[in-house]
Amino acid sequence: MPFQFVAPELAKWDALAATPDGPPELLVAPFFSDERPLRGAAGLCDWRMCGRLSRLILAERISGDRGEVTLLPGRRLAFPKLLLFGMGASDEFAEPVFRWVAREIAKVMRRLRVRRYAVPLPGRSTGRIAARRALELWVEEVEDDGEVWLVESPSTQKDLAEVLGRRSR
Repeated sequence: MPFQFVAPELAKWDALAATPDGPPELLVAPFFSDERPLRGAAGLCDWRMCGRLSRLILAERISGDRGEVTLLPGRRLAFPKLLLFGMGASDEFAEPVFRWVAREIAKVMRRLRVRRYAVPLPGRSTGRIAARRALELWVEEVEDDGEVWLVESPSTQKDLAEVLGRRSR
């Protein structure tokens, strides 16, 4: 599975439009049911979309319950589509939940026939899992069937690139 990196900054996402292949066709934004305000990629999307995700939560149209999947147009985002993925309560998050979420996201990508997508590794927005461990688990659980853009900070990207470099040897 080829990996690319993009920083969790709206300006970096916007810059993807100028790349030769353009941005990935979809951004996955995992979030917890008790994470308010939204954090990480979901929080950035909410801000860029003028609070649309918060309004959906307040209207009880989305909740973040484990396995909840909501596909939205990526209006005002660099990505054509946004997929919100519920991870359940944050206090229940552990490696088995991470593994399940990773597999479920991959299943949804296959069903949607999305081969190029961006995703922050589940649980990273709240620090519930270390970057290296999250990447190791992702690689174990997700089949090699697309191009994944990992949404991670530049300092973490270097660390993860080393992990991926060792994996390819």
